[in-house]
Amino acid sequence: MIAVTASQTDPNDPLKGLTVGERPEPAVPDGWTTVTVRATALNHHDLFTLRGIGISPDRLPMTLGCDAAGVDEAGNEVIVHAVIGEPVNGDETLDPRRTLLSELHQGTFAEKVVVPRRNLVPKPAALSFEHAACLPTAWLTAYRMLFEKAGLEPGSTVLVQGAGGGVSTALIALGRAAGYRMWVTSRSGDKREKALDLGADQAFETGARLPERVDAVMESVGEATWDHSIASLRPGGKVVICGATSGMVAPTKLAQVFFLQKQIIGSTMGTRDQLGRLATFLAQTGVRPLVDRVLPLTEAREGVAAMAGGDVFGKIVFTL
Repeated sequence: MIAVTASQTDPNDPLKGLTVGERPEPAVPDGWTTVTVRATALNHHDLFTLRGIGISPDRLPMTLGCDAAGVDEAGNEVIVHAVIGEPVNGDETLDPRRTLLSELHQGTFAEKVVVPRRNLVPKPAALSFEHAACLPTAWLTAYRMLFEKAGLEPGSTVLVQGAGGGVSTALIALGRAAGYRMWVTSRSGDKREKALDLGADQAFETGARLPERVDAVMESVGEATWDHSIASLRPGGKVVICGATSGMVAPTKLAQVFFLQKQIIGSTMGTRDQLGRLATFLAQTGVRPLVDRVLPLTEAREGVAAMAGGDVFGKIVFTL
C-alpha cells in the first residue's frame, strides 16, 4: 500500500526523512480493526516526528499521521480516535501511559490504518471525509481546552494566542459557535484579517495591550507569548496550554499567579467520547474546519513544506 513515512529524522531539515512509497499492509492484533483511509490531516506532531522529537531511531521507518476518516471493515463511515491507551474513569480521563498513532503504532498517512475497535467514532453523514479528518487532533484539542478545561459560560471573553494553525482556527470557530467573545493575536496582519473573517471579534498584534483583561487564554505558542498570556488574564482567570511551538521554557511572574489567583491548566488531545461529541457539535451547528488546502497523499511533501515554512491558515488535508 502507499504510505508516507519518516525513514530518518533531522532537526534542521525535516523533509529529508519524508518518504512516499510502498509499505506492507499492517498486521491486525486481537481487538483491533482496519480502516480504509479516505482523508487524513497534517499536524505539527508530524513535523516534530520528522525532526526527531518524541520518536527513537529504532521505531523507524514510521508511517506518519494521527488523523483519519474512512471506512471500517463493515463499510461504516468512521473517524479514528488517535489516542492509543486504556480507558480511565469511564473514558473521562486519558491514560497517562497513552501514545498517539505514529509514535509506537503506525500512523494514518497510508491507504489503511490499524487501530483498536474502541477507537472508532461514527462519522456524521453531514460531515465530509475531509472535514472529519481534521477533528481527531487539532479540533479535539481545542474542544477539550474550551469546554472542559476552561469551563466558561457563554459570553465569556477568550484570547487565542497565535492565528493560523489548526488548533487556533478550531478555537476561534468553536468559541464563536458557543457564544464566547473570541480575541486573537498574530504577528501577521494577513492572518489577523483571516481570523476576523473566521469569526474572531477582535485581532491584535502579538504582545499588544488589550482593551480589558480576559476570562481565559488559549495558549499553544509557549515561550514567545507566555508573559503576555499571564498578564492578559483577569483575576481568577485561566491559561489553558496545549503546546509550546516557540519554546518549552518560559519565565513566569509568580506574584501575578498567586496574588491574583490565576490558574495555569495543562491540556492535551481529548477522549473518544469527546471526539464523538465534537462531531455531533459540528453536525448540529454547521461549523466546519477551515481547510487551507487539500492534496493527494502522494503530494504530502508539499503540505509538510508549507507547514514547516509557516505558510498555513487552517488544516492541510491529504486524500486517497
